[in-house]
Amino acid sequence: VWTERQSKIDEFKPSGDPYYSDYIVFNSRFYPIEWDKVVLWSEEGGLSARPGTYYNYSGRAERSTKLFVNHWDACLSSHSCQRVLDRRNLSVHFLIDNDGTIYQTLDMQHGAWHAGNINRKAIGVEISNAFYTKYQDTYIERGHGPRPIIESAAIHGNEIGPFLGFYPIQITALKTLWKAVHIATGIPYQTPLDQCGKTSTKYEQDAAYGKFTGFISHYHVSKNKQDCAGLDIESLIQEIVDSD
Repeated sequence: VWTERQSKIDEFKPSGDPYYSDYIVFNSRFYPIEWDKVVLWSEEGGLSARPGTYYNYSGRAERSTKLFVNHWDACLSSHSCQRVLDRRNLSVHFLIDNDGTIYQTLDMQHGAWHAGNINRKAIGVEISNAFYTKYQDTYIERGHGPRPIIESAAIHGNEIGPFLGFYPIQITALKTLWKAVHIATGIPYQTPLDQCGKTSTKYEQDAAYGKFTGFISHYHVSKNKQDCAGLDIESLIQEIVDSD
């Protein structure tokens, strides 16, 4: 409903040019990221999960992080997504906009509310994507160009599709974010399922109950979720490893 409403009104325009950083933050320590469009919550043009607050955790034991959870936001932009999260009292550590801009909304030391019972051990990203193909014209009208169309994808043993995929620049930004998070937190380069869910149920259960450590999509830990169907985490991780 929110996505439908946003498609009919002017897109939110933040005031002022954003201040781009070249790092992400974990426990008040700054870790480099190989991406030229990163905006922190504390910087000009940033998006904040908890407006007006900034906690200094310097010297405090790091939060135990075991999972990085990938979501699509079902919104038309990261600004729209942040407003939806605020209205629903939800939060997420990172957002990736249509142009590949990465927003960090709070220190990874904080837990965020985005993935149910694994939140205490998880870091999350919302990748902007309205999902439904009826919004393709809206993206074109706003100057983003057409999105890839995923004709079909297997999820929880069922085929879904067609639906909108991610822009290539979003995938590149995502891989860069994964690498930086891996370096900062030690979350290993592994995933319990490929993009078609071809593995045993045990790994899915391990992820849902915090026994697995690695990079996952939301559907790996919830049978009620489809995001991010079609995202081949296994292959993308291999691309990161091969490029190092």
